[in-house]
Amino acid sequence: MLVLLPPSEGKASFGRGTPLKLESLSLPELSDARAAVLDELVELCAADEEKAREVLGLTEGLRGEIAKNVELRTAAARPAGEIYTGVLYDALDLATLDAAAKRRAARSLLVFSGLWGAVRVTDRIPSYRCSMGVKLPGLGALGTHWRTSMAAVLPEAAGDGLVLDLRSSAYASAWKPKGEVAARTASVRVLHAPTRKVVSHFNKATKGRIVRSLLSAGAAPKGPAELVEALRDLGYVVEGEAPARGGQAWSLDVLVDEIH
Repeated sequence: MLVLLPPSEGKASFGRGTPLKLESLSLPELSDARAAVLDELVELCAADEEKAREVLGLTEGLRGEIAKNVELRTAAARPAGEIYTGVLYDALDLATLDAAAKRRAARSLLVFSGLWGAVRVTDRIPSYRCSMGVKLPGLGALGTHWRTSMAAVLPEAAGDGLVLDLRSSAYASAWKPKGEVAARTASVRVLHAPTRKVVSHFNKATKGRIVRSLLSAGAAPKGPAELVEALRDLGYVVEGEAPARGGQAWSLDVLVDEIH
């Protein structure tokens, strides 16, 4: 099982420590594309703070994130699972998983990123600010920048099992499963059962809990149909059926009564 996650806007920062080693990140085929984004982002933030704030879509109160980007090559790097914070990652709570579940997380979780393309939760990265929706002056839209590299790397990373796609639309733009991989891909939408509406905070928290449940249970569904059964066995209310045409991803709805 490969689980595709979005990053979080909020990221933990750490003091002194070993800096980034770009060549040590998983999916080394993405190294050149990563270096291109890293070089331009650091240069942009070092040269013109006001332009960087505009390009990155930062409010005045987040101006400090620009200085953080300037120091990306020398800042302390920590496992991505410790860097990413926010609602989904709080609910997933990687640090409190048992040893077996942590090993499953290391193998199966892949976090998409405007800066890194995609990283494992064990990859050591510094705290940064650069969403997939950013358009860098030299590289253009990051979703487009990553598309070719991802298309060459992700099908192999997906292996022959389920691909559980929990990304937001901006991050989904970097790679869309196709053909045989798409047929064993499932995206999940979380709905408030009484209203059947998506609530952003609620949606993220429930997705985090779903991933935690699957990892803790040692569930290894091979495809979307098996995922539906696994989630129902774990107590989730799931609606979904096979797409009308082959070679298309499944869309599943998880219904939850309480918003928390």
